[in-house]
Amino acid sequence: MKKKKEFRGLTLLGRSRQPYPTTPAAARLEVFPNPEPKRDYVIRFDCPEFTSICPVTGQPDFGHIVLDYVPDKFCVESKSLKLHLFSYRNHGAFAETIVNEILDAVVRACQPRRATVTGDFSPRGGIAIRVTASFPT
Repeated sequence: MKKKKEFRGLTLLGRSRQPYPTTPAAARLEVFPNPEPKRDYVIRFDCPEFTSICPVTGQPDFGHIVLDYVPDKFCVESKSLKLHLFSYRNHGAFAETIVNEILDAVVRACQPRRATVTGDFSPRGGIAIRVTASFPT
């Protein structure tokens, strides 16, 4: 099946075997044209099984990441976002950094009208953490 012109830039979707990026810097968010650019609507990505590594202790951190955004000209392709989030699995970073980096990557990739990333991280030492970052600020 031949790819439509507007989807030719998508290189990750449809691959049966995918090498996983090992760092967020190596992960690439791909986009496709917004099918309804004249309308404001919200796209939500929900990742309840997010994992990363504490940069100090090396212990695993578990979280729930939610991305809500209103696309402008482009939408984020979901498989590329999944791979981007997966790249944190062995990457040491604090929750505050992770949430802001995810938001920055989405803004760079698709220039949304609005976007919010919320990370709910599981308790460590009896304290859970929720971090929310928004664009525009």
